[in-house]
Amino acid sequence: MKSKIYILIGPPGAGKGTQAKNIANTKDFVLISTGDLLRENVEKKTELGQIAKSYMDKGEFVPIDLVAKIIKANIQQNLGKNGFLFDGFPRDLSQNVLLDGMLKEFDLEVDKVIYIDVKDEAILERLTNRRVCPKCKKVYHMKFNKPKNDELCDDCGVPLITRDDDKPEVIKNRLATYHKSTHPLVEHFEKLGKVIRINGERTPKEVENEIISHI
Repeated sequence: MKSKIYILIGPPGAGKGTQAKNIANTKDFVLISTGDLLRENVEKKTELGQIAKSYMDKGEFVPIDLVAKIIKANIQQNLGKNGFLFDGFPRDLSQNVLLDGMLKEFDLEVDKVIYIDVKDEAILERLTNRRVCPKCKKVYHMKFNKPKNDELCDDCGVPLITRDDDKPEVIKNRLATYHKSTHPLVEHFEKLGKVIRINGERTPKEVENEIISHI
């Protein structure tokens, strides 16, 4: 059986991570999340993981060619599975060229791109109202998922924090980077007729149900 290839794209704060896990579980897809893959390879002390760790320990970005090798190894191990869902890769057109080359080696190609569309204003409101428990990492939203006791974690009772990357000036920079580097991928795949556009400004369950209905 030839595996299907799906890519999940959306701005920071669109809910890609949550949707990726749910979709992969529901459809029995292999989830390829670059962050998770790197951590898994480091934990298992694979040869590629040890090389990646040498960069991560110094606080440096892992070179994209090394990330690509780890992704390729994962595809090879799971050939014949129902499908692959990519979250966090490719991030720009040059990375898409890398992915395209990898897939061709296995006689595969991108079937569809799931684009979670959320306006910048909604992203700003969503992320600036997000709070995280520094102890258990539970995530709250001060409008839609409030803690029971002011800004204290329901489970740990410790004060919630705003992540550094959820501060307004940082969010604006992240969005600018997304529009410059990642959104051109949406335009590229739209020309190929491969984009499934999803309105991400609804409840996570509504978004998930619509995505599932398309795949």
